[in-house]
Amino acid sequence: MLAGKRDGGNYTYMIENINWYPGHMKKTRELIEENLKMVDLVIEVVDARIPVSSRNPIIDQIVGNKQRIIILNKSDLSDPQENEKWKENFQKGGSIALTMNCMKGTGVNKLYKLLEDLQKQKDQDRVRKKPLRMMIVGVPNVGKSSLINRMTGKKSAKTGDRPGVTRGKQWLALKNGMQLLDTPGILWPKFEDPKAGLDLAFCGSIKDEILDTADLALELIKVLQEDYGSMLMERYKLDELSDDALTNMEAIAAKRGFILAGKRIDYERCARTILDEFRSGLIGNITLEKA
Repeated sequence: MLAGKRDGGNYTYMIENINWYPGHMKKTRELIEENLKMVDLVIEVVDARIPVSSRNPIIDQIVGNKQRIIILNKSDLSDPQENEKWKENFQKGGSIALTMNCMKGTGVNKLYKLLEDLQKQKDQDRVRKKPLRMMIVGVPNVGKSSLINRMTGKKSAKTGDRPGVTRGKQWLALKNGMQLLDTPGILWPKFEDPKAGLDLAFCGSIKDEILDTADLALELIKVLQEDYGSMLMERYKLDELSDDALTNMEAIAAKRGFILAGKRIDYERCARTILDEFRSGLIGNITLEKA
């Protein structure tokens, strides 16, 4: 069960019982390390709503100084102003950053143009011309498979709204002759800041089955009522917001008619609705981590 409280912007949560590092995650790390020398650059896909929490620090350690393109995916769901700030931050750190919606294909042409420019730069230093080789990495459910399918023009990788779909490594040929190595999503063994785990859970990068849905939605309400209260009120037609998240959750349930026999509130249905509507952008363009 996930439980906790938010006090003055600091999160304290009990998430110790979740196994963050199953065996296939360890294999993914080894796969990345073994194949890094074979690629010219790394494409790292992150969730634009949580640009820090959806970046695995282990990937930073492994990739090192290898040239990197950071894709801020799901940028249609996040705050446009924050998107620009995060792009600037990543670029200051030495990476190239692009905002995209990999599911719809928004930004793919910009990515291809960038890759073509990088190909020309590489060819200048080579006697023998070789197609650019890339590796794509990221935590589960950030949209790697959707990006791959857009880049290859076919369903080369499995996609889904649940984490953990990709299995093993796959070398894929792009339409322009470049080569792309796909890798499974990789989480890390332990979160130094438990907030990262919670943010990933909010966005669906951790399987809902191992969390308590009602507790998770309650924690999301705590965050939204502080930073995006007007959106919460507008979406659920609330007359006012309480400082108490549970009171707000019950008000949402009443507005939506999530009531069981005996006038009992259907917390589970309410929680699922709030999580689904946040993840699909129906509540609004929300960035949980500010630049």
